[in-house]
Amino acid sequence: MLAALWPGVALAASGCAPETVQLRGPFGAAQFHVEVADEAGERAQGLMFRESMARGAGMLFVYPQPQRAVFWMKNTLIPLDMIFADASGRVTHVHSGAVPQDETPIDGGQGVAYVLEINAGLAKAIGIAPGAELRHPAISAATAAWPCGQD
Repeated sequence: MLAALWPGVALAASGCAPETVQLRGPFGAAQFHVEVADEAGERAQGLMFRESMARGAGMLFVYPQPQRAVFWMKNTLIPLDMIFADASGRVTHVHSGAVPQDETPIDGGQGVAYVLEINAGLAKAIGIAPGAELRHPAISAATAAWPCGQD
């Protein structure tokens, strides 16, 4: 049985649900309650104009194919950590502490299929780093590093 890693961040349980993203790595496991942005308009809107987000919440951006993913914080009021992952759900890059309203491009690199945005500071506090694995139903079981239904 896993113990709590960080207040307000639930632990991963086996299986998958569309409203959760699970992560695992040397830090153990964590789970976030997410909104999924899997359409172009939803990805463009992201978390703009929101004044707060629950500690254990986030937004999962899902791209139809791997690509270079570049974000900015224009009209985003919440400081964020951005966790970039490839088509297998393996974390390739973590950008910590994106500054609200900043228009500086945040480049997640090539081959990005998923981006998880969470409250700033959580990635470092939990220990989320490149090599960690995401699990969500949007990640194909055929290519997932950590498929749904596998513990």
